[in-house]
Amino acid sequence: MANKPQQVPYLHLAELTASQFLEIWKHFDTDGNGYIEGKELENFFRELEVARRGSGVDPTNVTFREKMKEFMQKFDKNKDGRIEMSELAQILPTEENFLLCFRQYVGSSTEFMAAWRRYDTDRSGYIEANELKGFLSDLLKKANRHYDDQKLHEYTQTILRMFDLNGDGKLGLSEMARLLPVQENFLLKFQGMKMNTEQFNAIFKFYDKDGNGYIDEQELDALLRDLHTKNKKDLDSSSLAGYKQSIMALSDGGKLYRAELEIVLCREPML
Repeated sequence: MANKPQQVPYLHLAELTASQFLEIWKHFDTDGNGYIEGKELENFFRELEVARRGSGVDPTNVTFREKMKEFMQKFDKNKDGRIEMSELAQILPTEENFLLCFRQYVGSSTEFMAAWRRYDTDRSGYIEANELKGFLSDLLKKANRHYDDQKLHEYTQTILRMFDLNGDGKLGLSEMARLLPVQENFLLKFQGMKMNTEQFNAIFKFYDKDGNGYIDEQELDALLRDLHTKNKKDLDSSSLAGYKQSIMALSDGGKLYRAELEIVLCREPML
């Protein structure tokens, strides 16, 4: 794939549509982890150089490595050695950068979770196509961006094509959260700690000691600490506070019910 730059037909364009931008992202983020890194990053930079220069490049060449280093110094804003979606949005000239509008709107993972709760109106753990359209309409208004129905429809369909991984016409929480800057996407921290239905039922019952169907912030604190210890993951006080704040944004007046916690901790919400 990497040896055939023509498979990415848009890198040479002066301006990309949202759909073309996301097609490029999907092409290079081959493992879908929210980053272009390692071999993916090398492939991206090589194909970008080919598109710009119109000729092949040798990735083992010293000059290529130096140029790639300069490139990362310029665009790798958080200096983690990889490219995330919001950084790619700064690299490629996109017609209307709805990703930056989105980032401006949600601000933080806590605000994102509050928005999720607002738009996941049936508490299914998914935003469906009609809910996604309302979400995007509101974020564009918030960012004072002009749009028409055709453009709004394009954005909605583009995001669905990109993030609706199983083609069922709706987006799960972890899929939608990939639009966040990676450093704000606290859900990525739980990828290796997801549990099945049986495990979730057991852990929720344990921390819901009075059996009232919800846990409070103090119980969530204990749950998160134990979850990280069990999975041998480090957890500092600052991270714990951020995780709690983000998850509690889903709660109802400080009461975190089963259906709300399970969309964070389970592989799939239980419908």
